[in-house]
Amino acid sequence: MALNDKDRRLLHALQDGLPLVPRPYAAVAEAVGLSEADVVARLARLADEGVVKRFGVVVRHRELGYRANAMTVWDVPDEAVAATGRRLAELDFVTLCYRRPRRLPDWPYNLFAMIHGRDRASVLRLVEQATEVAGLAGHPRAILFSRRGFKQRGARYLGQPARPEPALAG
Repeated sequence: MALNDKDRRLLHALQDGLPLVPRPYAAVAEAVGLSEADVVARLARLADEGVVKRFGVVVRHRELGYRANAMTVWDVPDEAVAATGRRLAELDFVTLCYRRPRRLPDWPYNLFAMIHGRDRASVLRLVEQATEVAGLAGHPRAILFSRRGFKQRGARYLGQPARPEPALAG
């Protein structure tokens, strides 16, 4: 799909995230010279056409006091992974939950869930709760705690906007 100038301006404005104001779409609209309704309509169209794949929140959990986080992975029978994943995703303390292919023989796990907590002990308690609620007791698992944090950012759809070339002094 070919993007017009208004679409490009909108995507550039969104690449660093929505502003943290009461009406973020209105603020974006003002910055790019569109109406708030046009911004919402364009985003819906870009999502429908597959240009924007996801539009969500990047939570910087460390800034909120959640210092421990673990990706917990399970080896779940293929016929049960969708239903089990739905049960995990319904838990309010599971921030990511998805299926991935196994990489045998070294990696037998196919169901992943990210759990954050203020400390390791609280995360381990939540992992046990998730295991019980989702019916995962007895399934092989691994708990992978992060050792350091990385910069988080949203999707990049376009490169940097073109900057005018400086005029040469004669």
